[in-house]
Amino acid sequence: MTEIFNFLGNILGYLLWFFYTLINNYGVAIILFTVFTKVLMFPFSIKQQKSMAANSKMQLKLKELQKKYGNDKVKYQQEMQKLYEKEGINPASGCLTSFIPFPIMIGLFYTVQNPLQNALHLSADGIGKAIEMLKQIPGIGSTFSAQYAQIEIVKHFSALKPDLTMFSGDELNKIESFSHGFQFLGLNLLDTPLTNGDFGTFFNTNLWIIPVLCLVSSILTQYFMMKLQPGMQQQQGCMKGMLYVLPLFTAWLSCNMPAAVGFYWIISTLTGFLQTIVMNIWYSPADLNAKAEAQRIALLEQQESKVRMIPGAKKMMLEDELKSQNSSKDSVSDKKQKNNKNKTNDDYLGTKK
Repeated sequence: MTEIFNFLGNILGYLLWFFYTLINNYGVAIILFTVFTKVLMFPFSIKQQKSMAANSKMQLKLKELQKKYGNDKVKYQQEMQKLYEKEGINPASGCLTSFIPFPIMIGLFYTVQNPLQNALHLSADGIGKAIEMLKQIPGIGSTFSAQYAQIEIVKHFSALKPDLTMFSGDELNKIESFSHGFQFLGLNLLDTPLTNGDFGTFFNTNLWIIPVLCLVSSILTQYFMMKLQPGMQQQQGCMKGMLYVLPLFTAWLSCNMPAAVGFYWIISTLTGFLQTIVMNIWYSPADLNAKAEAQRIALLEQQESKVRMIPGAKKMMLEDELKSQNSSKDSVSDKKQKNNKNKTNDDYLGTKK
């Protein structure tokens, strides 16, 4: 699974590198990169919102069916299928659209996490040799995480350059240029907020702002999303608890990883929140349901208008013809009944003799 996500990160890395070459600042490139991908996925978000709105509208009707056919599971399933067909709703329509953004989001993370492979697109063999060499260097090899080894190589490039013989001259120039672009608003996005788990030095640099913003942005986003989407308020207590536990976990991770990764999480959270606001302004569930109902009524009216009305004169002729046929049938029926009656009387008189 890691290879798949890293493959996605490698593809998306071309986009990140494109923005970096325009700005020559990694922080700004991450912002442009994240906003662009959110815009790219916006149509999928609209489809997901429409699916959620349609399914929420169906809940009341499904509850009524459940009350009526609760004891007959087969009948309930049949009526539920008829209801979905009548409303023109596919209950599985939102599954694909809700799944697509997830691998893209993970791919973005791997793009930021592995810049040499996914942003600079250096050879995997050279990167592997550089990481092995990094593990042997005193003072660095014992402190860095293999997961963020590529960021460490960029961070210590000036000191490591003489030993990075596994890369060509052009590749070394790309890494050197890249290493100068991680200063953003006075923050070095290559550094880690919490070094060696020492909280005593946590506030010695201004990088403490990264985990704090991770925590605050996540909690505020979850809070306002629950206000904007009433359906989230119906979740069980344990699920609500997870909405606040996860931001704490994210903040803890951002303390122990390079600031570039935590910075990406902040930008991704904020852009996702802005997208939710936009969705609820122009694509609120109430508006979507109202539009869907209006379209359904308009379609029914259109279908009714296509039915050809019978002209008055022809209608009267058809009515007269039907009356004539009915009277003929009644006459034949009366004759049959009369014949049957006479036959019965003759039989009776014959018997009497």
